[in-house]
Amino acid sequence: MKNGGVSSGGLIVSFGEMLIDFVPTVSGVSLAEAPGFLKAPGGAPANVAIAITRLGGRSAFVGKLGDDEFGQMLAGILRQNAVAVDGLLLDTGARTALAFVTLRADGEREFMFYRNPSADMLLTPDELNLDLIRSAKIFHYGSISLIVEPCRSAHLKAMEVAKDAGALLSYDPNLRLPLWPSVEAAREHIMSIWDKAEVIKVSDNELEFITGSDQIDDESAMSLWHPNLKLLLVTLGDKGCRYYTKSFHGFVDAFHVKTVDTTGAGDAFIGALLCKIVDDRSVFEDEARLREILKYANACGAITTTKKGAIPALPTESEVLSLVKGA
Repeated sequence: MKNGGVSSGGLIVSFGEMLIDFVPTVSGVSLAEAPGFLKAPGGAPANVAIAITRLGGRSAFVGKLGDDEFGQMLAGILRQNAVAVDGLLLDTGARTALAFVTLRADGEREFMFYRNPSADMLLTPDELNLDLIRSAKIFHYGSISLIVEPCRSAHLKAMEVAKDAGALLSYDPNLRLPLWPSVEAAREHIMSIWDKAEVIKVSDNELEFITGSDQIDDESAMSLWHPNLKLLLVTLGDKGCRYYTKSFHGFVDAFHVKTVDTTGAGDAFIGALLCKIVDDRSVFEDEARLREILKYANACGAITTTKKGAIPALPTESEVLSLVKGA
């Protein structure tokens, strides 16, 4: 189905937080040393929703923003990017979440969050647009929405409704330890919904965190396997990604680019993957086709690291294809 002549294919509904990242104007400094900050829209589930529409897919975002200037701005960004906002709410009593994110000299990130509580944490099960969730072919989510009530109950209900309606469940834990009350709570809650997801994407750091092992290998990854899982992905930053299905596993190399900021690279990667599998689940049995899709997803992730901020850096299909062809 063509939607406004732009996007096509099954609907991917992304659930969770959207916020504003404040990124220092200078790279390689601590937050305290930063002379100034640029505001960059972000929040992993929202990044994924926009990554999908940039690539020509159909997506919707379910979550809550503050009814403030920042919340209005973020809602506007979703609309500008053709993301359906039928599941988006604005809360007059709470602020939109903010995060200060600094890029250290090595390009990795440090976070400081302002959520006290922010609007995204206050989404209740009764506020969910269940019709929208039921229309999803893929329902994608993270773990930040599991941290506190009532959002946690809303998350669990949305997952259940999507699953009952036949959606494929996609999970990217997107670990942000500073937001959790403790390391133990983070691990416990992240794992509490583990065996429901059919597609799971973890980074190498998240794999180490969840398994408690510093080994990034097949054995460590397969310790996370469960019977409902169709595809497990371990992203390795600039070293590519590993993939595991019921019948095969392997590795796909990365594209080498000049990295400025790694924010949003994982979201671009999973958005690209979901976009390609939403109408074609046969890829879980077709290794050659899956490898092709993962190469495309790696290219999306790579391009996203060449600019500052997540959403501004998410690529279009033509940018991705030119990187894939150029390589």
